Amino acid sequence: MEAMDSMIASLNMIYPNVSIGDDALIEAPCVIGKPPRNTAAGELATVIGEHAIIRPFSTIYAGVEIGARFQCGQGVSIREGNTIAEDVSIGTNAVLEYGNKIGSRVRIHTGCFLEDVTLEDDVIIAPHVVFTDDLHPRCPRYSECRGGAIVKCGARIGASVTILPGVTIGENALVGAGSVVTKNVPANAVAVGNPARVVKFIDDLECSSGIFSRPYVWVSQKKAS
Repeated sequence: MEAMDSMIASLNMIYPNVSIGDDALIEAPCVIGKPPRNTAAGELATVIGEHAIIRPFSTIYAGVEIGARFQCGQGVSIREGNTIAEDVSIGTNAVLEYGNKIGSRVRIHTGCFLEDVTLEDDVIIAPHVVFTDDLHPRCPRYSECRGGAIVKCGARIGASVTILPGVTIGENALVGAGSVVTKNVPANAVAVGNPARVVKFIDDLECSSGIFSRPYVWVSQKKAS
């Protein structure tokens, strides 16, 4: 284990072959580098970048790679095979099962469930979103099936949305709260309902408070600058 400057409480369980960046804070009790089933302690490397904040009762399995300035709430579970880029925040009691690929500046709120999902940069996932990666109970040829969803850069997923396997949600798209996404959502579209359907596009939205000309206009302004 590297990074002598990291603040690691004695009640944490840190397995072998764990690298923790400088100025990381791991609040006890946490388990870091837990070996997955059928692997030995230290067999898989675990990497956590500098300035991380990992709050109590979280478990990060071996075979996870996390970039700088990561932070999570309490009770987060991150299984093996997850790759997480820089400046990512994960809310309390979120579960990242095997094989997720998380881009930079992603926000995953409380109580979300992801497996085999790709979230590109600047994606926002509201509380209690569930990503499924199988159309039915697991079959013997599970690995050949549709797999998890892909959420493109800047997309926003509302609270309590369910996203079915193999779906792609386009860049800057918005999925309304409580929707069930069964098909691809185009870039810049607003999709709502069960099943979710495109009802308008981002440029059609209005800012109800009148502060901006329309919601998310600051995203295009930032890109232009």
